[in-house]
Amino acid sequence: MTKIKICGMRRADDILYVNKCRPDYAGFILSPGFKRTVDLETFRQLQERLDKCIKRVGVFVNEPPENILRYYAETLDVIQLHGDENRDYISKLSKECDCEIWKAVRTKTSADIEAACLLPVHKLVIDSYSQSQYGGTGKQVDLEIIRQAKITKPVFLAGGLNVKNIAEAISQVKPYGVDFSSSVETDGFKDEQKICEIIAAVRNSN
Repeated sequence: MTKIKICGMRRADDILYVNKCRPDYAGFILSPGFKRTVDLETFRQLQERLDKCIKRVGVFVNEPPENILRYYAETLDVIQLHGDENRDYISKLSKECDCEIWKAVRTKTSADIEAACLLPVHKLVIDSYSQSQYGGTGKQVDLEIIRQAKITKPVFLAGGLNVKNIAEAISQVKPYGVDFSSSVETDGFKDEQKICEIIAAVRNSN
């Protein structure tokens, strides 16, 4: 069964929606400077309301590892690194906490994915490449690039996925999981109906 992550939790309503629709993972943007960033106190309040069956994913972009370890690691199930973090950075986190660690790959070629598979992480998040953004572009990765890559780790597929293309994407790539954010929003905020519809579409595709 393909796992589902809904990313960009930032309001109490968002938590209510995912508690009702039941994805496998809920993501919180925890590095400053991004549209869906939440501060430490807001994160603590929101994650307390999140159903315990839904795993908590903290998304970080080039965050000092000591910040993650000090403020977030004990609360999170997963640390998702979405910046330029290298092997040494990842190894330090791995030694200091028990969280799963995922690395996002901003994919231009199959070689990008194959190189990321060599990093000491549990899973990869394959996202589209943008020179100006670390994520959240809403642009879909070329699925043929993924199909051609020699992938040795479980992967989440992210970027530009919606109810119209998700079944085909799962059929072609057969990812461990899929990741949604902007496609389950209306006017920039999470939409309960869209969340439930995309989760139903994923589960019906398996």
